[in-house]
Amino acid sequence: MERVLADALLSQSRDPRVLLGALCRGEASAERVETLCFLLQRLEDEEARGGGGGAGALPEAAREVAAGYLVPLLRGLRGCPAGCADDPGPAARQRRRVLRAAGAALRSCARLAGGPQLAAALAEEALCDLLSAGPAPGLEGAAEAAVEVLAAVGPCLRPHEDAPLLERVARAALALALGGDKAGPSQDAAALVAGRLLPALGRCGGAALRAVWGGLVVPGMPEGPGRVGSQLLILSALAEKLLPEPGADSVPAAREAGLDARRCGRFWSTVQAGLAWSEDALTRKRARYLLQRAVEVSAELGTDCACAADEGAGPSLFWWSEKKKDELLKFWENYILIMETLEGNQIHVIKPVLPKLNSLFEYAVSEENGCWLFHPSWHLCIYKRMFESENKILTKEGVTHFLELYETRILPFSPEISEFIIGPLMDALSESSLYSRSPGQLIGSVSPLGLKLQKFLVTYISFLPEEIKSSFLLKFIQKMTSRHWCAVPILFLSKALANVPRCKALGIEGLLALRDVLQCTMITHQILLRGAAQCYLLQTAMNLVDVEKVSLSDISTFLMSVRQEESLGRGTSLWMQLCDWLRINESCFRQSSTCSSIGLHETSSLNAYVRNLVQEYIRSPAWEGGENSCMPDWFEAKLVALMVLLAIDVERMKSQYSEKRRTQNVLRIFLDPLLDALVKFGTNAYMPLLKTDRCLQLLLKLLHTCLLKGSSTRDDEVFTLLQNFIMSTTESISEFILRRLTMNELSTVPDLDRCHLYLMVLTELINLHLNVGWKRGNPIWRVISPLKNASVRHLQEMDHGQEPTLGRQIQRAVSMAALAMVCEVISQKPELQLDSLDAGPPETFISSLQLNQTLQKPHAEEESSFFEESSSSQGWGKIVAQYIHDQWVCLSFLLRKCPTLIPASEGEILEPTLPAAPMAVRTLQSALEALTVLPSEQVLPVFRCMRILVPKLLTTSEPLCIESFDMAWKIIASLSNTQLIFWSNFKAFVQFVFDPKVLTIAAKIKGQAYFKIKEIMYRIIEMSAIKTGVFNILISYCCRSWVVSASNVSLSIAKNYSELILEACIFGTVFRRDQRLIQDVQTFIENLGHECAANVVIENTKREDHYVRICAVKFLCLLDGSNMSHKLFMEDLAIKLLDKDELVSKSRTRYYVNSQQHRVKNRIWQTLLVLFPKFDQNFLNKIIDKIFQAGFINNQASIKYFIEWIIILILHKFPQFLPKFWNCFSYGEENLKTSICTFLSVLSHLDIITENILEKKPILKQALIVVLHWCFNHNFSTRLYALVALKKTWSMCKGLRVEELEALTSVIESSLSQVENMHGAGSAKKNWQRIQEHFFFTAFHPLKDYCLETIFYILPRLSGLIEDEWIAIGKFTRFTDIPLDAGFQWYLSTTQLCELKPSDWSQQDIGSNSIEAGNQSEWTDVQKKIIPWKNHVPDFDLELVFQDRAAKLGKSISRLIVVASLIDKPTNLGGLCRTCEVFGAAALVIGNLQCVRDKQFQHLSVSAEQWLPLVEVKPPQLIDYLQQKKAEGYTIVGVEQTAKSLDLTQYCFPEKSLLLLGNEREGIPANLIQQLDVCVEIPQQGIVRSLNVHVSGALLIWEYIRQQLLKQGGSAA
Repeated sequence: MERVLADALLSQSRDPRVLLGALCRGEASAERVETLCFLLQRLEDEEARGGGGGAGALPEAAREVAAGYLVPLLRGLRGCPAGCADDPGPAARQRRRVLRAAGAALRSCARLAGGPQLAAALAEEALCDLLSAGPAPGLEGAAEAAVEVLAAVGPCLRPHEDAPLLERVARAALALALGGDKAGPSQDAAALVAGRLLPALGRCGGAALRAVWGGLVVPGMPEGPGRVGSQLLILSALAEKLLPEPGADSVPAAREAGLDARRCGRFWSTVQAGLAWSEDALTRKRARYLLQRAVEVSAELGTDCACAADEGAGPSLFWWSEKKKDELLKFWENYILIMETLEGNQIHVIKPVLPKLNSLFEYAVSEENGCWLFHPSWHLCIYKRMFESENKILTKEGVTHFLELYETRILPFSPEISEFIIGPLMDALSESSLYSRSPGQLIGSVSPLGLKLQKFLVTYISFLPEEIKSSFLLKFIQKMTSRHWCAVPILFLSKALANVPRCKALGIEGLLALRDVLQCTMITHQILLRGAAQCYLLQTAMNLVDVEKVSLSDISTFLMSVRQEESLGRGTSLWMQLCDWLRINESCFRQSSTCSSIGLHETSSLNAYVRNLVQEYIRSPAWEGGENSCMPDWFEAKLVALMVLLAIDVERMKSQYSEKRRTQNVLRIFLDPLLDALVKFGTNAYMPLLKTDRCLQLLLKLLHTCLLKGSSTRDDEVFTLLQNFIMSTTESISEFILRRLTMNELSTVPDLDRCHLYLMVLTELINLHLNVGWKRGNPIWRVISPLKNASVRHLQEMDHGQEPTLGRQIQRAVSMAALAMVCEVISQKPELQLDSLDAGPPETFISSLQLNQTLQKPHAEEESSFFEESSSSQGWGKIVAQYIHDQWVCLSFLLRKCPTLIPASEGEILEPTLPAAPMAVRTLQSALEALTVLPSEQVLPVFRCMRILVPKLLTTSEPLCIESFDMAWKIIASLSNTQLIFWSNFKAFVQFVFDPKVLTIAAKIKGQAYFKIKEIMYRIIEMSAIKTGVFNILISYCCRSWVVSASNVSLSIAKNYSELILEACIFGTVFRRDQRLIQDVQTFIENLGHECAANVVIENTKREDHYVRICAVKFLCLLDGSNMSHKLFMEDLAIKLLDKDELVSKSRTRYYVNSQQHRVKNRIWQTLLVLFPKFDQNFLNKIIDKIFQAGFINNQASIKYFIEWIIILILHKFPQFLPKFWNCFSYGEENLKTSICTFLSVLSHLDIITENILEKKPILKQALIVVLHWCFNHNFSTRLYALVALKKTWSMCKGLRVEELEALTSVIESSLSQVENMHGAGSAKKNWQRIQEHFFFTAFHPLKDYCLETIFYILPRLSGLIEDEWIAIGKFTRFTDIPLDAGFQWYLSTTQLCELKPSDWSQQDIGSNSIEAGNQSEWTDVQKKIIPWKNHVPDFDLELVFQDRAAKLGKSISRLIVVASLIDKPTNLGGLCRTCEVFGAAALVIGNLQCVRDKQFQHLSVSAEQWLPLVEVKPPQLIDYLQQKKAEGYTIVGVEQTAKSLDLTQYCFPEKSLLLLGNEREGIPANLIQQLDVCVEIPQQGIVRSLNVHVSGALLIWEYIRQQLLKQGGSAA
């Protein structure tokens, strides 16, 4: 159309000045400038052919148009905003059309001007504008116009004469293109320069190329992932110029400039960075394009080349050898295939390609000398892409594949691989979800990835050169300190390190790194996993540390980072390994010339080191601060105690077969300084305070650390010796403590810490004396009574209105703490009771105590000294809170000792021995006040008091009791279950609210308290979904309290709260994937047993959800069916269970396997099976209809088995229900559908049902009548079940020789024979064989298999239930809170059922056949996403003359051009041709017009090619074609997903749009993407990430037409 317009203008006048002058007048619209451009191009064509008119006039006219019209026009456009580059508005699009048309016209003017001066002048001016404007916001100013001018006139410049100008333009363009790292104006400028200016400069000769190339590879060029995108943008824009051009007649610009990017290491580093590190898919695509073009060029040139090698001895990043052309092509073809397939993120597409990754390694390593042929960094790029995938399954595949590298091959050492392991691999390994179990693995199995990681690390380190091993391990461990790891990854990394074979690899720096791992990365609430990781890290240290490079002081400091309460417990396997390691290496440790942290000169002998350690510790420190000094830190005491006990256990190992007395002597030598100091406590009044503190701290830590984990201390020789040594100093210590606590010697805030220390020591001394047998008159006995009385006296004296000085208040707090300690110890140890049960002075004082009494702050003159106390002093609020806490400890002791002395009402007369006892109501009110004042860690004694008070007041003061319930619950609900205080507080709360007395009274009066307790019960159950373990404590406490005597009274209480047992029987949450992973790994650690010391040290709290159901089931097993109270309770529970099952069934008629509904129903029927033996016939008569009705519901397989089982047991025990059973078969086929299979399965166990029936023949006859009817059912599954039942029933008939049924013999025998002898290998025969082999019809025996193991473990496993629902029988035996009778026999299955594996036959709700699928064939082909390898580009004339053809067709031509030159498949091209014709596209551009003859094309196009203009543009000519169309005002729209692509629903198509469609496999190549004005993507909702190219094109074509129709409709209106 444009050409027709130009011809029409030329026919009006042959004078160019007139024509051009006419067009240069008027408003500079896009259409006018485009027409001017077409006219100039036509004049240029005529001038080239020598037919132009006005030979001298044309150059002059061209100069006038350029200087008088185009240049001013471009200057006028400088101040206009360019708009958003991604989605320009209408005004911006018009401006861009004008710019492009003016630029193209300017290029024609420069060519027609007849000399180089005009082009050079225009370039100079445009360059000045470009340098002054820069990437202004929105490309405002002259930047965009300058780029268009330079792109237009650049090719007109002379390569040699204008070389300096070209270099300056190239440098300016490079600077703009490299500035596009971030989104915004700079990125828009970079895209414009790369798309318009750089390709034009590439055609300008060597000077411009050298300038661009030199700027890219200059040594000082900034690197990093952020720069890669812009660098690859430039490289892909100039790819054809920077690589040699094979077969060219003329000397290409790259060769002229002496450039070959293949030989530059910087080029390949940039390509690799784009492949592996870029987050932008378009940048990665550009990198793949450059790699592929380099390979193509190398193959076509046929000459050897190599990139400059790195400093190391490895291979070049890229090389080519004509001798190995085939191998190289195969390698790179596979490589590019893998990289492009990874872009899809679809594991089903990627997985078949992964075997090709193995072949890459086979190509990469030389078989001759075992060296790398290809640089290993190429392989690592693939793994990096897999690790960075959004698809976690793909990430796991990548990590697994990498970890398996060394299992089957030996790869040469490469520093790049080591760096990759420490970098990207460890980053990927930090993802917890990678360590999940594989399908089919049992709970508690080792993580497959964790096992592979362990094997990989062991193998890789064994292959490392010795000089590299140490540095690699150090960096590996240091990497573990660089982030906060989750519990699971750090566990398996530590486990892998612990299994590395022993070697002297780590020195002091490595030991410090391991310590940092222990200190910094153990931030996890999963205590067991944290403890296990510590065990492995300590084993790592023992295996890898070079003892000659570390000292014993270094080792002892490191050991302090291992938490003894979580891993390094004395007596564990880890402790013994450490002792053995110290024994073996005792003389090898480095002897330091420096002093340790506590000032001792080290020796190499462990005993000498420990002896000096104790001496230096006990010696009075030089920084003694007097009476007001703070308590010393506990760190040194822990360290000394740990090393003493390690050394003595090492000594025991040495003297294992020699004299045992040596152990006693060595321990005495170690402890002599301590014992000497302790003996002098009672007599030396001038002993430094800090020395006494340190001695008592060490004493405590020795006792705590010495306790053996997991065994009794009675058999421990060391503990016995230590106990005897310490008991010899008891009198001195107790006198010292009594003096310090009672003689007003504690008067400062730090003294409160000392008070706490003294009371802890006193408690430990009491425990020691109790261990050996308590004797009246021992030193502790002589201290407790004076301490109690002195404390009471001090507290009474200070109530007499004395001035509240700091010293007095501190002494008051000390006295209350001492009294509380005495009360607590006496209440816990009845043998310490000093007085009779009558109330004495302490009890009288406690009863008269004003509760919640606070300590007044010291007077103002003492405040300054108070606040200048040491940093260890607590705030006054904490001191007061502790004081109130101690009051409630004392009151708790009094209430437990004398519960009857607390009156319930004001008028009740108290016993004379306790005249001032508080009233219960007032005490409970005070308790509520205390809960509002005390911090949550101090409320425990208040809960204990409330537990005693509430039962007394529930009848008379119910509102107050309810308020106490609410207040206590708020405190519990506000705590996190990761806080140490949560569990102790929660246990006390449960014991308080669910006390049997409280439950009894609440149920009796049925008031608000009863409903409040139930409300709290349901809240606890709800909380258990978040805080695992809370329901366990509730159910365990209630069940234990109800079965203390299993009396009628206790069960009557339970009946009122049977909902609790019901909820416990069906309890179990569906965990999130991360929670399930934690549970799996914890089970794995627990299964290690004593092999992992954390299992011994950390108490198993039994907080798993399974233990809730186990507790309820064991409670039900204890009930006696002959006891009426028990019987009524069980019957009530059974009815509620059946109602619950009906409710769940109605809530969702169809539910998925392993869904919450499935699990709840499964648990209901498990419980009913447990209860069944306790049911009698009368009760079953009430519920039998409900049981049968449950069989008609569409149930999952596991539930059907339980229902069938319980029906079999009922009919076996009570045959009277057989008539009701027969009635189940007469409901009508349409109503029964496939649920009849349940009742047919029951009939397959007819021998069990009739076992106790003497007259079996009538039953067999009835069974045959029923079964034969269903053998002819239309449903295949039903027929199969009926045939199984028929076979069983008929075998019984033949065994009993039932004569009445002889008439049916021929029918039955022929039916059974026919099904047994089915011909062929179809699914019917296979399914018949399967169902006969099914466990339910073969190995399962309803009577012999009736046991807990079958109900809770075997049957769920065999029926395909998820492993979360399998409860191993070992958990029943380990749960000892509710012990079963010694005669309890039905734990374990006595049959072979437990040895079976799950069957592949499963009952189907919908009744479809279980058809065996054939083995899936291996992938023989994979989806290729690569550019066609060869591109032959013959010359052809690009002149497009489809307007004549369109005129002949009589069609109006729209302005949409669809370019499909990249599409290969004839079917897609045929479909597009039809779509374009239907919607009236202007033209369809294809790569080869010969394809229209293809039958597949014609089949899809249905003759559309005859009515649609078709244009041939081969792929290599697309850049020029697109540039031409841009000059004609077309907007180039690409269908591609990029970071900046627009949603199709949001994009407004310009009228002149060119739609570029990508290749079916690769999409739009990277070198064409920068030619696009905009990328549009189709919004998607599904999983698959791409549409067929024909479908995509059709959607965009219709959207364009729809928008144009709307515009036309709007303008017409």
